[in-house]
Amino acid sequence: QAGNPESAALLERVEAKKLPGDFEAALPVFEAGKDVSTRAASGKVLNAIGPVMPELWGGSADLAESNNTTIEGSPSFIPTSRSTAAWKGNPYGRVLHFGIREHAAASIVNGISLHGRTRAFSGTFLIFSDYQRPAIRLGALMGVPSLYVWTHDSIGLGEDGPTHQPVEQLASLRAIPGLDVVRPGDANEVAAAWKAMLENHENPAGIVLTRQNIPTYARGTGVADGDTFGSTAGVEKGGYVLAEASKDGSTAEAQVILIGTGSEVQLAVNAREALQAEGIPTRVVSMPCVEWFNKQDAAYRDAVLPSVVKARVSVEAGLALGWKEFVGDAGRSISLEHFGASADYKRLFQEFGITAEAVAAAAKESLAGLTN
Repeated sequence: QAGNPESAALLERVEAKKLPGDFEAALPVFEAGKDVSTRAASGKVLNAIGPVMPELWGGSADLAESNNTTIEGSPSFIPTSRSTAAWKGNPYGRVLHFGIREHAAASIVNGISLHGRTRAFSGTFLIFSDYQRPAIRLGALMGVPSLYVWTHDSIGLGEDGPTHQPVEQLASLRAIPGLDVVRPGDANEVAAAWKAMLENHENPAGIVLTRQNIPTYARGTGVADGDTFGSTAGVEKGGYVLAEASKDGSTAEAQVILIGTGSEVQLAVNAREALQAEGIPTRVVSMPCVEWFNKQDAAYRDAVLPSVVKARVSVEAGLALGWKEFVGDAGRSISLEHFGASADYKRLFQEFGITAEAVAAAAKESLAGLTN
């Protein structure tokens, strides 16, 4: 300790399971108004925290460039003799190359997590989480804090077609006890999500990310009318008020609540604008992690989703399975109950009715059902 004070301090911090003191300062803040894919945002977060968190390492199942999982400038965990022009290796490398072995990647990360001290992640497309499922389940059963990076999270991946487009994966992963499924709604939610996942050492988590660019929202310290959206401090609670209901320029009691995740949060935000233009005060709730939200006390959950507001709509580009818990009998769900198709993502969302217009129409239908 006397001869190696920095290393001793690092060991003490890691064994205490604490993030570095300069962690939050290292997190990137993304410019409001600029469209960014959440996979790109995740890559920027990993590269920003990598220098201050040397215990973090990982890689991808042969999809590093798509998953944005490489901590740039870092050596690979391969023998020096196997180095290439692109990848320099040594026994202390932090870039893991799993190969096209998704199940093995998840199992390896479980083993690293069980060993302790370091934090490890593996990356692949969300659709290929199916190959990882036995290892993911065991990680959850053992209560190890493995980290999974899943990109290309919906029909939004587009032209790769239905074989690569997740439909049932979000619902099936949420069904695994002890697994946190985190689907951020914009770039700054990504940063907050990584922080929350790294603070947790009790169970595994998977972060679910878009291929396509989505809006980055102007954040305030709370929720205000107009163009200011709720602080990302609510991300760690799993669900929070992103945009409050208003009428005639002032905050109003919500008549309807729209709940979105990931790339579909923007549809809820746009539907809110249309509904409020018609005099219907509308609240938007971003729910990046159902598991985190369900861990909150009843008072917080009711503050976000007041039981008195029965008109609700969930919107997610996947099965509606599981959303009944939040929208109730009077609510509606905009979802995808069939496989996708090969086309540009904008065409697919339009053809399959996952649009702001559909969300607004469902909200009106939910409201009308209350009076009939």
